[in-house]
Amino acid sequence: MPITKADLKKIALSFPGAKEESSYGQPAFKIEKKFFTRLRGEDDSIVWIVDSIDERDNLIEMDPKTYFITDHYRNYPSVLVRIARIDKDMLRKILERRWRAIAPKKMLKDLGQQPSPAPLRKAAAKRTRKA
Repeated sequence: MPITKADLKKIALSFPGAKEESSYGQPAFKIEKKFFTRLRGEDDSIVWIVDSIDERDNLIEMDPKTYFITDHYRNYPSVLVRIARIDKDMLRKILERRWRAIAPKKMLKDLGQQPSPAPLRKAAAKRTRKA
């Protein structure tokens, strides 16, 4: 069953440190002031920051009905994910991966979680400024 905007909000806010804000006039979510994801109302998709442009391009090649980009994201390791094409479990996995990349180390430690590998965390910090 495809996810709804309400599902996105509920799942995004279930992650420790998540707060809802606005970005480009649309609902957006941050973890401790770092970009987590946002809804794009113009095409009912979410923004997912991934590890690299190569990974993004592979996702698009593998499933162009689900993953795509616009010119705005062409130079960033971000991919747009059509919410009608994923379910709640997939959304949670996507967001958990992003959360591990940007959550403060202390928060991860307090929750007994392991951070993403170091290269992911460094790259995520650089990409966050552009989303």
